[in-house]
Amino acid sequence: MELQTRSKLAVVFVVSAIAAASVWFYFDRILVAHQVADAVAHDRPRGNLSDLYPRWLGARELLLHGRNPYSDDVTMEIQEGYYGRRLDASRPNDPKDQQGFAYPVYVVFLLAPLIGLPFHTVQILFYWALIGLSGLSVWLWLRAVNWRLQTIGMVICAGLVMGSIPAVQGIKLQQLTLLVSALLAGSAACVASGWLFCGGVLLALGTIKPQLAWLLGVWLLIWTLADWRGRRRFLYGFGFMMAVLLAGARVMLRGWVWMFAQSLAQYHRYTQNASVLDQLVPWWRGGQLLALLAVIACLPWLWKSRVAKIDSREFGDAIALLMALTVLIVPMYAPYNQVLLLPAALLLVRDRNVLISKSTAWLLVFVAGALALCWQWITSLALSAVYELVSPAWAISGWKWPFFTTFALPVLVFVLMLELARMRYQRSLIVRQQE
Repeated sequence: MELQTRSKLAVVFVVSAIAAASVWFYFDRILVAHQVADAVAHDRPRGNLSDLYPRWLGARELLLHGRNPYSDDVTMEIQEGYYGRRLDASRPNDPKDQQGFAYPVYVVFLLAPLIGLPFHTVQILFYWALIGLSGLSVWLWLRAVNWRLQTIGMVICAGLVMGSIPAVQGIKLQQLTLLVSALLAGSAACVASGWLFCGGVLLALGTIKPQLAWLLGVWLLIWTLADWRGRRRFLYGFGFMMAVLLAGARVMLRGWVWMFAQSLAQYHRYTQNASVLDQLVPWWRGGQLLALLAVIACLPWLWKSRVAKIDSREFGDAIALLMALTVLIVPMYAPYNQVLLLPAALLLVRDRNVLISKSTAWLLVFVAGALALCWQWITSLALSAVYELVSPAWAISGWKWPFFTTFALPVLVFVLMLELARMRYQRSLIVRQQE
């Protein structure tokens, strides 16, 4: 029996490794080839295209030369590196994203160790750091949701995550979302392990992308207040680190909050960013209405779970649901944000029998969610095979295929996670009543 189990695990390991490798092949040979050809055809500039570069250059100019990273002249210099030249409004095919420094100014403190290095060296270091953080986040989220997975299972999960479209896109673009995801995972893991002060510190660092951290932060604050004597160290850690960051930011650049708000407003104006729901229902503010309904649907259960103990499944459910809700309503639908779906995906895999045994309808929803998740690997593998065995041109022409479930996956994961959390809470109430 043990030999059969090992054989099955070996097969799963090999299949998952091939699937993960196919996503990297798809990005390197198919997606990038399409983007380069499209840029040439439309005379679009292509520089280093690193999302780290605007933040790195802004940090360098502020810390070394005392220049305002939100200023127009720094933005022009960022464009020269990011795109290879300054954007020209008279060219209709030029990108709309001005690549301004649209981050809280205290992000410069995290990047300070890198500002003395050439950016090419920074790119290499950050590239490998993001790969490592993507794998580490699996272990951290497993700790956060209290799942003690075997080593081989953890390796398989880490391989699939590092070979998923959200992670690979984030690594290729050098997106700080992957760093923030690891910080949030570290915060949740520390809290779940009883290291509350450390959890608060990591959450504060995660606010370099406040739109990704605020839901988790608000709920953990409410969770802390529900048992102040036992949980107050979390707020101490968060408050301490935020005080350090905000005090340092004020010393470095007075009035930065207003500048950041202006930069953020400009960013949303010229990129016209929208949430996953806005993309699915773009008329009559339908996406915003659905986002409000999603939040309202979560509120009763999240309020009840504020008393959850750190070793309970309700605590892990709350963390996973908050991350799924964040991906659903955050005003940016970029696939790399979907790395935050990982804790929900882990719980849905672990506790799938709770859902699929309820009814045929929920079985079908679960199957749809599983297909939406696996679609990236199925299509990447198919396109890679076509590229090598049939025609590179045919494969490149199908570059959109792996992104077909970009909007469906967050919705399905959220719906499944909400139902799982609700069912589990009801069962826990029945058990308590029987006791």
